[in-house]
Amino acid sequence: MSELVVASGTCMCTMGTAPAPLKVTSQAKVLAGGKPCGTISDFAALANVGPFGMCTSLANPQVAAATAAALGVLTPQPCIPQPAGAWIPTKPKILIGGKPCLASDCKGMCAYAGSISITFPGQIKATAN
Repeated sequence: MSELVVASGTCMCTMGTAPAPLKVTSQAKVLAGGKPCGTISDFAALANVGPFGMCTSLANPQVAAATAAALGVLTPQPCIPQPAGAWIPTKPKILIGGKPCLASDCKGMCAYAGSISITFPGQIKATAN
């Protein structure tokens, strides 16, 4: 079962080397655990999706140039995320401010051939003794 993704969630690109924080900027009224819930619109480079450490995709011009300079040895370069479009909704009927919610099983695409997924939705379940 998927969970709503909130402002302190993290995501990961298949071509990156580290997870990135997710920032929610599309709305601030609907909260889960006191944090704003994301929508599929929260997919802008750096404003919503942070860098994924180092990029390993040869579709990235910086990686391709560095790899060519290293005589074909893959040479990762710092990630500057290039999200393509919006998150692909998995719960299109659950709307927040008229936009589908961002669920933990949503996926996104990077223009440099990576697939971006949610690694931590940001919600922590607490139990009382």
